[in-house]
Amino acid sequence: MQDLKNLSRKNTTTGSRLFGSVKSNRRLKPAAEPLALRLPIPTGKHLQQLKFTLLFIAIVLALTPVCLVTFRQVKMIGPQFVAWIGTKEVVTPKPAEAAKAKPQLTLFETAGNLLETAEASGTGLSAVTAEGARLNYTLHGGLQKRVHDFLVQYQVPYAVFVAIEPASGRILGMTSHSSINSGWAKESFYGLYPMASLFKIITASAALESKKISPQTVVQFRGGSYSENPRYWEASPRGKNNRMDVSFAMGKSINPVYGLLACDVAGRTSIMSCLDRFGFNQNIFPGVPVKTSQAAEPESDHALKLMGAGLDHDVKISPIHAALIMSAIANNGKMMAPSLTENIVSVKGVEESPFAPRELRQLVTPETAASLKLMLSSTVLTGTSRKAFHDKKGRPRIDVPIAAKTGSINGTDPKGHYTWFAAFAPIDKPRIALVALVINPDRWRIKASQVGEQALEEFFRK
Repeated sequence: MQDLKNLSRKNTTTGSRLFGSVKSNRRLKPAAEPLALRLPIPTGKHLQQLKFTLLFIAIVLALTPVCLVTFRQVKMIGPQFVAWIGTKEVVTPKPAEAAKAKPQLTLFETAGNLLETAEASGTGLSAVTAEGARLNYTLHGGLQKRVHDFLVQYQVPYAVFVAIEPASGRILGMTSHSSINSGWAKESFYGLYPMASLFKIITASAALESKKISPQTVVQFRGGSYSENPRYWEASPRGKNNRMDVSFAMGKSINPVYGLLACDVAGRTSIMSCLDRFGFNQNIFPGVPVKTSQAAEPESDHALKLMGAGLDHDVKISPIHAALIMSAIANNGKMMAPSLTENIVSVKGVEESPFAPRELRQLVTPETAASLKLMLSSTVLTGTSRKAFHDKKGRPRIDVPIAAKTGSINGTDPKGHYTWFAAFAPIDKPRIALVALVINPDRWRIKASQVGEQALEEFFRK
């Protein structure tokens, strides 16, 4: 038996190939026979791998000079490229481009925004702009303070007041207050609210312009004076109807009279034409951030009667627009452009943007304006505002003839009961036209006619 430890294995060597290895036994040749190097010839799969390898090496050798040249070029232009990128990282817009990005406020908007910071300056008010210029308002200082203090004193839920000089368009008063929402107060001048019975002025204008009525025209109707249902307004052929002239009906704000005037006398075409002249459904106040007053064409006679009486909740107007309508009637039908500023004094003391009156449009003829003045005069004397302008003994609180119109309606934005008071005085030579709107969500505090009385009392105070 052989000793296992004396057994030996056959020595093997590994023949290296380009891919893989071949194991073979080494064979000793006779000393006289010279050794010859014999490489196995690749075949099949190994031959294919060799071809790919040689092709790869050839490609690398061919691209090497190109890579070297490219590398040298990169080293030369690299710093220049980095520098160019650095200049493009931050782009500072030119002043003109920056101005385009942020729209410039108009003078009216600037003055409106600074109104809360205005201080007494003689008999007027002024404020300083961000650039240091002094902006002088057209406002009547005493009127502005009296109305604002009155609103604050009674903690009015929502109230807004605008007064205008009819002949020029200067805004004499522009204040508001809300004990519920201070943000509402700032924008209240420009917002839209149901017009209510102020619309009766437009109904009367359309009928007067068509030459179909005079201030003495009598209208017959059925139902109560403040009925809100047009189905019961038509005069009965059997008689026993109510009879009232249009001037007295204006002062008392009689719904059936003005509903029938709109539908049976003026007509749909005249009403819509009058609305267009008065500036509804269009922007007629460039530079003033006021919303466009709304009044859609009625789809039926029933709807036309509601509109004519001021019972259409979708007919909406801004306080500024309403004040300008009253101002135009006071100014013989001529509406002037509103202005909040008398001038601006620059940091260097130079006067800029001096006020200049500018006519916007003619709403009605001077003859129609005269008839409207007569019709509106009854509101304070015998109509819906008599109580606010007379003491308990019936004596007038203000010894000045006043033309006025009231309005009353429920609204939803904000929710509550809306009361309007629009007026101008003196009737023969008007110096002031105004509009007040008060909204009471629950219990009454004050009415708009009381705000108007305070304003006129202050303005004509000796």
